[in-house]
Amino acid sequence: MRQITVYHVDAFTDQPFGGNPAGVVPDAGDLTEQEMQRIANELHLPESAFLLPSDRPDADFRVRYFTPQQEIDFCGHATLGSAWLLASERNWAKRTERVVFSTNVGLVPIDWAKGETRLSQVTMTQIGPKVAELAVARQELARMLGLSVDDLDDRYPIRLASTGVWHLMVPVKSRQAIDHARPQLQELSLHNKQHGIGTTHLFTFERGTDYDLYTRDFAPAVGIPEDPVTGAANGALAGYLVLEGLLEQTKRHQLRIAQGDAIHRPGRLNITITPGEEGPIIQVGGSAHVTISGQLRLPAEK
Repeated sequence: MRQITVYHVDAFTDQPFGGNPAGVVPDAGDLTEQEMQRIANELHLPESAFLLPSDRPDADFRVRYFTPQQEIDFCGHATLGSAWLLASERNWAKRTERVVFSTNVGLVPIDWAKGETRLSQVTMTQIGPKVAELAVARQELARMLGLSVDDLDDRYPIRLASTGVWHLMVPVKSRQAIDHARPQLQELSLHNKQHGIGTTHLFTFERGTDYDLYTRDFAPAVGIPEDPVTGAANGALAGYLVLEGLLEQTKRHQLRIAQGDAIHRPGRLNITITPGEEGPIIQVGGSAHVTISGQLRLPAEK
């Protein structure tokens, strides 16, 4: 019998049962791809991250991400949760100031900030943002999302955006409209698969007492009806805001984004956008909470 240590980490929150839950398997070097997929299905969390020895001198770990249904190229909240686990449970914060993950989309460095007594935040630098146009009828998109076409905010463009995975950015007029969205998940899944889209990301500039933007994210194409708090999609949103000229490209911006409230898993992301020679640099940060740790028992290898 083999025993594998697994963790349930709630990301973008400092409380259990909030934010976005991720499975983290920090010692996955001996697992096969089939075993990783089966473990992700067994944990049945939106995504699980598996940390393997890196074959690159400029990375500390190779990381693979799985939903209960399939492998995906990148996952922001599982990245943050994995780095938080390494820093808080495996003493990496005492050894170095950062860890670098090698992922299917490239290198992702993660830095941690320490308060007087404990870890306070980890921040990932995502790969360079991109945007692209997608021909989609506003009325048809609104119908798939369970919205009125009048709920869509026509001051801002509907675009694809990516910091590693393509997300469909949908501007909405109000938080109330976003909270009332009831997407046709099967249709949305087929649409997103057809266009190579990972998730559909609703956002509004309606501010709250502790946030600048409010979002929801639907990912049925990868087996996740609603992703509670999405590091990758909100990083892509930050890139969209700058590349589409909604935020000035020559200035540094700091944003606080709220997500998860609609499904009673509130989370908060801190995003910094910094001008760079090759385009905007997107950093997504937050805290996490290790909620469960345990041993998964697997059959002995034959």
